[in-house]
Amino acid sequence: MTHLPDIQSHITKIPHHKNYLKQHSELNVRLQQSKTANQPTWSYIIRKHLTQNAPKDALVIYNQIRRKGQYILGLVPLIFKACTSLSSISDGKALHAEAVKSGADTEVMIGTSLVNMYAKCGDILASRNVFDEMPDRNVVTWNAMIGGYLKHGNTDSAFGLFAQMLERTEVTWIEMIDGLARSGDTVKARILFDKVPVELKNVVTWTVMIDGYASSGEMEAARELFEVMPQRNCYVWSSMISGYFNRGDVKEAQAMFNRIPVRNLVNWNSLISGLAQNGFFEEALEVFWKMQGERIEPDEVTFASILSACAHLGWLDTGKEIHSMIDKKMIKLNQFVLNALVDMYAKCGDLANARSIFEEMVHRNVVCWNSLISGFATHGHCKEALEFFSRMEITNEMPDKITFLSVLSACAHGGFVDEGLEIFSKMENYGLAPGIQHYGCLVDLLGRAGRLKDAYNLIKTMPMKPNDAVWGALLGACRIHADTDMVEQIMEELSASNSTSDSGDDSHYVLLSNIYAGSDRWERAESMRLVMAKKGLQKIPGRSLVMLNNVVQHITTVTGQD
Repeated sequence: MTHLPDIQSHITKIPHHKNYLKQHSELNVRLQQSKTANQPTWSYIIRKHLTQNAPKDALVIYNQIRRKGQYILGLVPLIFKACTSLSSISDGKALHAEAVKSGADTEVMIGTSLVNMYAKCGDILASRNVFDEMPDRNVVTWNAMIGGYLKHGNTDSAFGLFAQMLERTEVTWIEMIDGLARSGDTVKARILFDKVPVELKNVVTWTVMIDGYASSGEMEAARELFEVMPQRNCYVWSSMISGYFNRGDVKEAQAMFNRIPVRNLVNWNSLISGLAQNGFFEEALEVFWKMQGERIEPDEVTFASILSACAHLGWLDTGKEIHSMIDKKMIKLNQFVLNALVDMYAKCGDLANARSIFEEMVHRNVVCWNSLISGFATHGHCKEALEFFSRMEITNEMPDKITFLSVLSACAHGGFVDEGLEIFSKMENYGLAPGIQHYGCLVDLLGRAGRLKDAYNLIKTMPMKPNDAVWGALLGACRIHADTDMVEQIMEELSASNSTSDSGDDSHYVLLSNIYAGSDRWERAESMRLVMAKKGLQKIPGRSLVMLNNVVQHITTVTGQD
């Protein structure tokens, strides 16, 4: 029998692959001592790793079995599943070649696994080729191919296969309804839903249709169907809660949660994440502590949402308490939890802890890089923000618009003019079109450096109409450098475009009044005050939150004072 060199070469590239081999040293001994592998035993072990979301471990063990010259047919579908979980189409192709050589590819179960693997790994043409060449197919094979087409948004091909099927199961109908709804075609999804035979229309069928409506923001249609649903599961309640939260209807989402007769973790997570996403951070924390009181154990989703709430509130002590809970409960530190921890510490100003967690991460995505870079920029560590941006580029991680916004902000606050201009020019290299916020950062950068004319010319050549924030950045620079001539030029521009009157924003008048007062032009300063009074504008009070003895205190301040 041939071995599997392709899989072996990929496994050696897996981080800490030696640790995986060490963890299975006992299995190595058993393999060395036995001449034949026990299929039920290995099936159980590999299946267990897949259940525990450890597909890499499953590949390591399978590779060891193959190196001993064993080819166990029953293991192949499981290993295809591992390849699918890892999105490793190269390993899947190596397994496919093995199946062809052994003649196992004609088996229905193997063929179905191949159809599913190729479709989920993104090669829909290879998936269809396998499907067409199969001598025998069962309903699971057809469902896998239909699901693959729907995953790639090819609803026409999915419908074509659906129409050809002689036998359909509840899974067939669910795949079609769910796929159509998620592609945005809730009308066709509902037509199919109404055609589902009574004996095949179960609670999952109802749930995917309601979830489809909720995901599309059609909450009236979702509510109408929800109210006549004969039986409800925890997922349909969560779909309704999330749907209302996505629409910003926090009150209705909470009311839906309160109707649930028996709540589980899925329902609590929907409420907590929805509150956090809508800016109700304190309320999210209150619900979290209430959930603890009802002895519902949180999971990775819960902690990621709560850490986000702590980050936005700036509550470092609470964030550290949550971090301690994560350690005590031995919560799996997946990408979402680690990103949330970095973001929380960075936003709360504990950059040492944020950086420590970041450096220990094996895999980092753009969200994690953005959190740390933004944290450095926000808290005045501008040089470090630029250094980490350079590191990000070296690692070939693709920056996005948020990355550039954070780095440009760091350049503006740190006075790195040349670096800022160079970084701004790099956006095009990454296929990113600068938005008005990026231009605003560049105006701020030039303005702070005293290059007011360059900043003004940049505004005039922007591909979009400047907003109040952009003009405000330039006016703020005029105040710093006491350039009243530039102020007059800006005022002419604003008057011509009626920008200030359209926005209703009084910040320009406050800035202008302060600029004139700072340059002893008291008559012009007073005229600005009179304009504000005539328009009924006044200084906008600001509010801050502080924690004193675990009680939130609100502090009101007035912005724009002389």
